[in-house]
Amino acid sequence: MADPLDAELIQTNEPAAKVETPETKKKAPRSRKAKAEPRPPARKHGANPAPQAEEAPAAAAPTGRKVHSEKERAQKLAQIAKSISGGATLKSAVKQVGISEQTYYHWKKAAAPAPDGDDLKDLVALEEENKRLKSLLAERLRKENADLKRKLGLQ
Repeated sequence: MADPLDAELIQTNEPAAKVETPETKKKAPRSRKAKAEPRPPARKHGANPAPQAEEAPAAAAPTGRKVHSEKERAQKLAQIAKSISGGATLKSAVKQVGISEQTYYHWKKAAAPAPDGDDLKDLVALEEENKRLKSLLAERLRKENADLKRKLGLQ
């Protein structure tokens, strides 16, 4: 006798592998009203959904970063320099001020004056001073040389 399951497979002409399992679920069709209204996307992994255009906040959400003005930066750098000169380590001084070491180095690099033309002015001033001192030295040496020649009677 034929098995009743084989008889069903022969009549439906479907292989046994296509029998619906609990893993594959058919979605129920949504009503027309539900299709017309856009639904917010489902949250994945606990993430907050993106803000809608209608819900735009007046102020930006805090990102955990504090923006310091140039004056605040200069004050904090001066405070760190004072702490370091007092014998504190850089790590402790930076922690006391409330910024990270990386932030300290960024601020220090940005606060360093750009050597645009000051070096050239200093160099020119040094060269002029050097010329003046050389001429003074040459004058004194000439006088000493003349005095020695007079004492020796070579003149």
